[in-house]
Amino acid sequence: MSKSNFETLEVYQLTEELCDQIWDIVKAWDYFPKKTVGDQLVRSADSIGANIAEGTGRGTYKDNRRFVRIARASLYETKHWLKRAYKRNLLSEKQIHRLSPIISELAPRLNAYLNSIGN
Repeated sequence: MSKSNFETLEVYQLTEELCDQIWDIVKAWDYFPKKTVGDQLVRSADSIGANIAEGTGRGTYKDNRRFVRIARASLYETKHWLKRAYKRNLLSEKQIHRLSPIISELAPRLNAYLNSIGN
């Protein structure tokens, strides 16, 4: 399958890395944490990239910008669920240290991408 425009974006590729790492962590959890916190965490992380993809497919700058803002909101939701998971001893220090650089890089990259989209 050939790559779509959104797949070439570095910010999108970073979201894929985050999603895949979160998936690998959550799939190892017990049933209850997986179905409560894990489900929300995976959904919010997946939503970041999904909204970038949907925005590029909308065909207008206005729609694309709107979906990037939604992606940014999903990033903040992901940060919330990561914090909850850590407080509930579902994430180790090592896992947090592996995810933190990606999370820290995503917000400014999403903002830069948003600013690069025309009016």
